[in-house]
Amino acid sequence: MKAHLSRRYRFSASHRLHSEAMSAADNQATYGKCNNPYGHGHNYVLEVTVSGQVDEKTGMVCNLADLDGFTEQEVLSRYGHENLNTLKEFASEVPTTENLCIKIYEIVHRKFPGVHLERVRLEETMMNSFEYTGGGAPRF
Repeated sequence: MKAHLSRRYRFSASHRLHSEAMSAADNQATYGKCNNPYGHGHNYVLEVTVSGQVDEKTGMVCNLADLDGFTEQEVLSRYGHENLNTLKEFASEVPTTENLCIKIYEIVHRKFPGVHLERVRLEETMMNSFEYTGGGAPRF
């Protein structure tokens, strides 16, 4: 019997949307107020959804404590209270929430064995959320 488990987490981070491949005018036209030289911050809501067979012994898809511990150590401590522009994974790409969502998916997919990662969803604001399911472009 396959079941899905979704878990929500919160973290705060800042970023500036700016591409070195574009002129200052193009950056301003593309990113608007998000191109502020001083950056801006968000209180992100991260949702990780995994799936798998319900273990007959435990009755669970995966242990919540394991998922929480992993997410705290590998994701929240990496990105929480950080300026995303200063992190090595964004040295050559713009730290949009789309790209952040993909990075988080890759971390969970690579390092959390035993369950199938269905999706990572990241809410940037009440009005914006991004979802990535692997293997292609993010869904909006």
